[in-house]
Amino acid sequence: MKEVILLKQGEIILKGLNRRRFEDLLRKNICTALRAFPEFQIREAQSTIYISFPEGTDLALPFAALQKIFGIVSLTQALEGSYDFDKLKQQAAEYLAPALNRVKTFKVIARRADKRYLKNSPQICAELGEFLLERFPHLTVDVHTPEATVFAEVREGSIYLHTDPVRGAGGLPAGTGGRGLLMLSGGFDSPVAGYLMAKRGLEISAIHFESPPYTSPRAREKVIQLARKLSVYTTRLTLHIVPFTEIQEHLRDNCREELFTVLLRREMIRIACWVAEQEGSRCLITGESLGQVASQTLGAICCTDQTADRPILRPLIGTDKQDIIDLARKIDTFETSSLPYEDCCTVFTPKHPKTNPSLEEILREEEKTDTKPLIDRLEIVTERITPWN
Repeated sequence: MKEVILLKQGEIILKGLNRRRFEDLLRKNICTALRAFPEFQIREAQSTIYISFPEGTDLALPFAALQKIFGIVSLTQALEGSYDFDKLKQQAAEYLAPALNRVKTFKVIARRADKRYLKNSPQICAELGEFLLERFPHLTVDVHTPEATVFAEVREGSIYLHTDPVRGAGGLPAGTGGRGLLMLSGGFDSPVAGYLMAKRGLEISAIHFESPPYTSPRAREKVIQLARKLSVYTTRLTLHIVPFTEIQEHLRDNCREELFTVLLRREMIRIACWVAEQEGSRCLITGESLGQVASQTLGAICCTDQTADRPILRPLIGTDKQDIIDLARKIDTFETSSLPYEDCCTVFTPKHPKTNPSLEEILREEEKTDTKPLIDRLEIVTERITPWN
């Protein structure tokens, strides 16, 4: 029996004249995610993507990879069954046995995309359901809340059989919404923010600020690992690592301590905007949540935004910490973010930061802290991150 993976498209089906662009990018991302399985075949029909592999391939690994591709609303392993209904019933009993032996109630749903097939959907449901009841006498039919649903999808030349599909990543294919630069720290928030914007179709790259010797090589490796976990969803990710020590020391020595954090964020934004311009990112992304720390009050955010020459997206701005942690667990970044290697934002943290600074006092303070010569001689390291490198 030939088994395939069926992928159902989500929001893409609502697109108009540019739908083909979305479908092409989704197909490209699928092919990238399945690069470890070079002999697979892919085809599309009526908002469904069919992926087949050589006989004997264990589908568990490609199935798991496809669950993380944005643009797919659901997916399932299915039997590519016979067009002959008598043969199909025998195949169904064999293929569905593991699932049906674990439940007591079921129903059948038929979808007849090929209208030339002689049996209509109600006939397929009735006849296939009756046959399965005979073969599995412990079962009863429950059309409202069945423990298992058997789907029979009639396509040209084949009938595909499967049980309940698994929810996919949803969203829009990465790359359909342009490109954004994520300010990636080692905490819980920024990886989640990057995930959420990638889900809306942004192609994500990332920038990280490190401060050796105040931050360790392990802190850098932690961020690389977070970038790699994000790349599972984006298929690839460029990471820019900025040596930030001299700038931080300069601010520490020349600015008022209570304004240090906001001034630091403004320098980060300046550098991030420059990197974004070089690589073609049209926005920045941060993991800020309103009021979470002193640099994330409305006053501090206003002072930070004044530095930027492009939009700053903050998908977590109205999210509380527990919600963020729950999402971090879901996308598998929680354990890595929990590692006790601090990032540069914790270096020289003021004891009493000003929570509602004015832009006027920030600008006055910056007149005493010219960092342009330090920024001009930065040597930024760029790494290409993929799930497999």
